[in-house]
Amino acid sequence: MDLHNLVSLDVLPQLLKGAAVTLEITLLTAVLAFVLSFVIGLLRFVSNPLARGLTTAYVEILRGTSAIVQLYYLFFILPAFGISLQPTATAVIGLGLNLSAYGSEVVRAGILAIGPGQHEGASSLGLTKAQTYRLVVLPQALVVMLPSFGNLLIDLVKATSLVSLITITELTFSGRQMVVTTGHTVEVWTLVLLLYFAIAYPLSLIVRSAERYAARYRRG
Repeated sequence: MDLHNLVSLDVLPQLLKGAAVTLEITLLTAVLAFVLSFVIGLLRFVSNPLARGLTTAYVEILRGTSAIVQLYYLFFILPAFGISLQPTATAVIGLGLNLSAYGSEVVRAGILAIGPGQHEGASSLGLTKAQTYRLVVLPQALVVMLPSFGNLLIDLVKATSLVSLITITELTFSGRQMVVTTGHTVEVWTLVLLLYFAIAYPLSLIVRSAERYAARYRRG
């Protein structure tokens, strides 16, 4: 089947709509997960044992359970308690919470990679703990974190296919619909594959550029 036929059968336009939904969910989820990753990751270092215990439980529960089950829980179980979310909100929150559990470990590992000498030096200059993290530790740790965050971002693009299970017509769901409608399995799934790559590859280039910029900033 040529491109003209794919367009005339409404295959490509429908897949592009699905790709737009996939990109939207990816970007919204990435923002939520990035913020939560830092909040949870930093709370792992506070002196309060309750805060450390709760954040550790948060990470272990979300990493130790299926992302699909987490989405189902938000979409099907919460309404039983009077909490109803729109499908897109459910997708963003569900994937964001799941990804933040992994992202918080990236933050934690990045901070631990900064030697104690940096903390001691900041303390000798009279910086508070908050100032030490903000001005000394986090700028250096971010360089260490970026490659892992980049990998998580690409994983997120692929994980968005799960949200088709909660009635969202994203790229994978659109692909299934077009296969059923047209019967052109090879052509449709090849296009879906290429569209996922078209979403993921530019994001990976952006992350690599950020890594190079951060490395130059660290060198001064």
